[in-house]
Amino acid sequence: MFTRTHRTRMLAAAALAAATLTLTACNNGEGVTDEGASTDSSATATTDSTTASPEASGASKGSTGGAAGSSGGTGSSGSSGSTPSSGTSGSTGGSADSASDSSATTVACAKTSTRTTATEVSRPLNHVLLTVTNTGSKNCTLIDYPAVRFGEAQSVPPVFEDSMPQAVVTLAPGESGYASVLLSAADGSGSNGYTAKSLEVYFNSAANTAATPSLPAKGVYVDDSIRVSYWQSTMADALTW
Repeated sequence: MFTRTHRTRMLAAAALAAATLTLTACNNGEGVTDEGASTDSSATATTDSTTASPEASGASKGSTGGAAGSSGGTGSSGSSGSTPSSGTSGSTGGSADSASDSSATTVACAKTSTRTTATEVSRPLNHVLLTVTNTGSKNCTLIDYPAVRFGEAQSVPPVFEDSMPQAVVTLAPGESGYASVLLSAADGSGSNGYTAKSLEVYFNSAANTAATPSLPAKGVYVDDSIRVSYWQSTMADALTW
């Protein structure tokens, strides 16, 4: 009986000790550690989530930036940049200029686009006035001085060097240029005179064709005093020589 009672007490003591150990175990660091682990896991998840969020946000910004970039590319719109197809207008302007230059082109006066007359004048004595009128549609120039041939003459008369004008004579359509020809010495001092009834007028010594203005029916008297003036823009200038 004592033994059973003693055993019972011992078992009760053992049970009490076990309960104490169990309570102690519940209050040790392991329980806290478990709770802490749960907290760490949550924090870790939160941290990961926070970290992931900026990345996601950054990715989102990056793609937005890309969109902006492509939008910028559209803005740069090469076609807009190449709009200076004003080059086209430039070339049109060039064509217009060409046409204008072409219409304003000046050529040497030629027999085919002029009318030439030879008029015997009373003053100065023994002179013929040559008149060339531009009958073409473009400006033309009378260069240097006329190379004239009266009758069967074999040589070209010399020029009055002092009669050279300041500029080449340019004739617009309808305008005239002039040159004078001294036929013979007024005082009769010339020699080898003859009467000529025909005349050829080359506009300058390089011309290949000649105009053939008519002379008075009686002809004109010519001797070796013959001289010509340079082409002039006025009749008065031409008859000075």
